[in-house]
Amino acid sequence: MIRYLRTFVVAAEAESFSAAGNRLGLTQSAVSTQIRRLEDELGFPLFDRKAKSVTLCNEGRHALEQATQILDLFDGMKQQRGFPDPRGLNIGAISTVQASLLPKALQHFRRAQPAASINIAPGVSTELLAKVDSHELDLAVMLKPRLGLPPDLKWIPLIQERYVGIAPKGTPGDLAEVLRTQPFIRYDRRSPGGQLVDRYLKQHGLATMDTMELDEPSVILNMVSEGLGCSIIPGDLVPVSKVRGIRTLRLPGSPLIREIGILARLEVFDRPSTQTFVDSLTVQAAKIGKRSSRSN
Repeated sequence: MIRYLRTFVVAAEAESFSAAGNRLGLTQSAVSTQIRRLEDELGFPLFDRKAKSVTLCNEGRHALEQATQILDLFDGMKQQRGFPDPRGLNIGAISTVQASLLPKALQHFRRAQPAASINIAPGVSTELLAKVDSHELDLAVMLKPRLGLPPDLKWIPLIQERYVGIAPKGTPGDLAEVLRTQPFIRYDRRSPGGQLVDRYLKQHGLATMDTMELDEPSVILNMVSEGLGCSIIPGDLVPVSKVRGIRTLRLPGSPLIREIGILARLEVFDRPSTQTFVDSLTVQAAKIGKRSSRSN
């Protein structure tokens, strides 16, 4: 919220979201998003918005004085000896990364940066992309965006994760037969990973008997192990081989792959904590990649 208050003060001085963005190194859209979220949190508007400019409304003028006082107090606290580094990392991660890559990577990170503060936010890739772009997060471990990235963002690939078909152990037939005869538990089509599965099924003309749609591959895996149906999920970060009662099925055609990596703002790369975190994730991803190569 301190970040939003600082954006508010600059926007009030400039009377323009675009000019405020230039001062802060943000896009106009990011400034507008932060102001809107601050207004939602406070419960009242801060600006009267016009075609090419913005001016403080009555509530905004009162809030500006208080925001300035809060920022002065906060900046004073940062000058005190022993106050924690205010540039702690704000990280986003999709669920499969939080359950696999992240714990081991954080062990290495904590040994190298024991005093660094770190905050981890969950979310799907589309949400995390928006939060990195709006400066709510420094970086996110997520699926590679399909569209081009703004010039102030950088993509670092970590792992190429293969999808696998899964069915209850003992289910006969190849993937096409299993899909025709077993209830299908679908990876949520609102997520980028689920959209990959949907496109694959359509490209190969594979019919399914949809019964459920979930956004957590690990939950889908447990559902299949309980005999509730079959599915297609990413199989490297989700512990497919460790769950009993599962039969894996080869996917026909070219391998179905999703790329997981780090999306980060360029401005955070000069921080030692950022470099250490990226290095820690890269090492852990390489270990998982080697295990996947041996099993294929």
